[in-house]
Amino acid sequence: MQNDPHISEAEWQVMKVIWSRSQSSAQDVIEALAGSTSWSSSTVKTLLNRLVKKKALKFEKEGKIYRYSAGVSEEECQRVEAESFLQRVFDGSLTPMLAHFVNKRGLSPAEVEELRRLLGDGEK
Repeated sequence: MQNDPHISEAEWQVMKVIWSRSQSSAQDVIEALAGSTSWSSSTVKTLLNRLVKKKALKFEKEGKIYRYSAGVSEEECQRVEAESFLQRVFDGSLTPMLAHFVNKRGLSPAEVEELRRLLGDGEK
């Protein structure tokens, strides 16, 4: 879809913080990312603003504090990114993509069983 948000790798990190909570202030996000990134507070705020423009985030203003919440689900963003990846790298074809991952990474017995179940469901 044209309105689906395409988010960058850095924006994914911000969204993961938001998805893990119901609401977060900019300061909450900054603190949550402090251990895994070296981003300044202005960088995080820029990412938050970009995500609001993309409608991936919503916000409410409480005095001087902005409270951010997800505008899209993690599953929706995963779908958009998976479709984009599939189209860019494998020309939209699932078979070569699955073959690549099975041949390069291998599958555990549980993953094989899950894949069989999914393929069986897909035939119905």
